[in-house]
Amino acid sequence: MVQVRVLGVALDASGQHIILLKPLGEAASEGRVLPIWIGAQEATSILIAIQGEQAPRPLSHDLMKMLLEAVGSRIDRVEVTRIDEGTFYAELSITGPTGQYTIDARPSDSVALASRTGAPLFVADEVLDEAGIPAEMVEPHEETEEEKLEEFKKFLDDVDPEDFQG
Repeated sequence: MVQVRVLGVALDASGQHIILLKPLGEAASEGRVLPIWIGAQEATSILIAIQGEQAPRPLSHDLMKMLLEAVGSRIDRVEVTRIDEGTFYAELSITGPTGQYTIDARPSDSVALASRTGAPLFVADEVLDEAGIPAEMVEPHEETEEEKLEEFKKFLDDVDPEDFQG
């Protein structure tokens, strides 16, 4: 396993959302980034969390975090464990009052939760080898604080509560 951080959320050429995970430490010197395609709602949720913002009402991932806290549990780590026929799989390692649990989860939900709880993110070496791309292919635009605030305000103006119904 390689520890990673969220480099950012981007759009691919067809307008699909991608989360970019970048290795930390010695693995970062290899210059690989892992792109994982995710839905628009998950992308918004992750962006809000990594930017330290709050949605006007709790999003699903905020609710999950509050539920875990309410029952005295915590997320110890998130692992992107494998790829099967183009689908990424992840696991949440959770400790609660009754013990430790490993729960199968989508990577997008897992990263959104880790972004809210501060849980460390890991990717299996095989996944990074198979699906990682050269870091040079990804040049994230470093937004100014004004641009980030403007983007969030636009999101709040355009958001429809029905977008977040399950």
